[in-house]
Amino acid sequence: MRPRHSRRVAAPVIFKLCSLLLQYPDDELLAGRAVVLAAVAELPDSPARSALARFCEWWQTTERLALEQHYVHTFDLDKRCGLYLTFYGEGERRERGAALLRLKRLYRAAGLPLEGSELPDFLPVMLEFAATVPDRRGEIVLREHRAALELVRLSLHDRGTPYANVVDALCHTLGEISTADRARAIKLAAAGPPQELVGLEPFAPPEVMPPTEARR
Repeated sequence: MRPRHSRRVAAPVIFKLCSLLLQYPDDELLAGRAVVLAAVAELPDSPARSALARFCEWWQTTERLALEQHYVHTFDLDKRCGLYLTFYGEGERRERGAALLRLKRLYRAAGLPLEGSELPDFLPVMLEFAATVPDRRGEIVLREHRAALELVRLSLHDRGTPYANVVDALCHTLGEISTADRARAIKLAAAGPPQELVGLEPFAPPEVMPPTEARR
């Protein structure tokens, strides 16, 4: 096992890589594929590096159209694999709205205002925050959503998708899940998404909803 210090040094890089790899495979992302692969290869040996390397074996050899279709079917059409983490645990729209506003204010306070078309609880956005802010503040935010992350991880494994390796890498970096978070993840899995949030479109109040943009 590598020293804890080495894992902590690598953590921001792993968060950044996971943020990229969990995004829709558009022209910009795929144009930088060689840079991403090189960054994964340069990581110190660890379970997280091994998991990312397994994902990259598939990602670098799969044609763009197949990547696009796989991404949409995995993350957009399967509610249990969605990457909007507050969707799973907030049973009321008001509660989810408050959680989204808190994240948005955290980003703004850190000098990283939310830009683009995604909500603040979109996992790649949260990972970008964790990769950038000092003092492990972003990692603390990820840990607050550990039960939802575990639910997504298990759901991706159930689907047999290579994207499970990316979330595995993230969870390896965050460390062992607590007994309480594991129990909560199991409870969330049994209950399914909150009933009033069952629609495929993630809910957010107007003040945190950025302009929508269709995937291309």
